[in-house]
Amino acid sequence: MTRPPVLVGAVTSAHGIAGEVRVKSFTADPLALGGYGPLTTADGRQFRIAALRHYRADELILRLDGVITRSAAEQLKGCRLYVPRAALPDPEPGEYYHTDLVGLRAEDVNGTGKGRITAVLNYGAGDILEITAADGTAELIPFSDSHVPVVDLANGRVVVDVQWTEVAEGENS
Repeated sequence: MTRPPVLVGAVTSAHGIAGEVRVKSFTADPLALGGYGPLTTADGRQFRIAALRHYRADELILRLDGVITRSAAEQLKGCRLYVPRAALPDPEPGEYYHTDLVGLRAEDVNGTGKGRITAVLNYGAGDILEITAADGTAELIPFSDSHVPVVDLANGRVVVDVQWTEVAEGENS
């Protein structure tokens, strides 16, 4: 199975006058970006990292081979940066790369198909799976052990266990 490349960062702006770029890192350890090998853009351009340094929180300053002017760096603003999935370390047990989850079939505990995972979202309180049914409707499921008790990457599926209960008017939820 060919796995798609993994989005690891995005160029947010040029930095200085010597061709450096500011990059928002999407990796757990932003500085690890330097250890994954060349970065590739969506249009197929490839860049080797000549130097990198921490800027703030999840941002880095990168000097990319071949990018030597501010003008060249400005041309990269908005570029998403990818690496091959094989360049990343295997996740710890119970942890998953978002790219490995997107596309998996979602089934309920009885084996009934609910759709496919179309996105993994995170608004700060934890990961949420967006599951899109064949009719195009989408459902958001918290990505927790209680709501997603089975992640079966080998067979391309997850099991979702969501039971909705009605709250009667006037009751506290």
